[in-house]
Amino acid sequence: MYAIVNISGKQFKAEKGSKLCVPKQTLEEGKKLIIDDVLLVHDGKSTQFGSPKVAGAKVTATILDHGRGRKILVYKKKRRKGYTRKNGHRQWYTNIEVQNIQVTKAKAKPAAKAKTEKPKEEKKDK
Repeated sequence: MYAIVNISGKQFKAEKGSKLCVPKQTLEEGKKLIIDDVLLVHDGKSTQFGSPKVAGAKVTATILDHGRGRKILVYKKKRRKGYTRKNGHRQWYTNIEVQNIQVTKAKAKPAAKAKTEKPKEEKKDK
């Protein structure tokens, strides 16, 4: 079973036991993270698509640790002007481990009773 989840605006494929590197989360290490923004759930036989979310689906994960990615260098240059800038950036991330994917059947809303309208009879002038 796997699910496609949206975490901080990015989509990830979550399977039970998988470890993901996601954008920085505010919780401390060892805490549970519950993700309600589930876009798709596949259980091996059927697939449920959300519009935009799958109703009653959630993914539970544990936060393993926080860290920073490798340095990315950013250059700026304007030719013939003597303008150059060199800047570095390291993005924060959080490692999580998916514990459980849970899907509950959403209660079906009772269908609204359809009004049966009688066709209007046309009056004939004689």
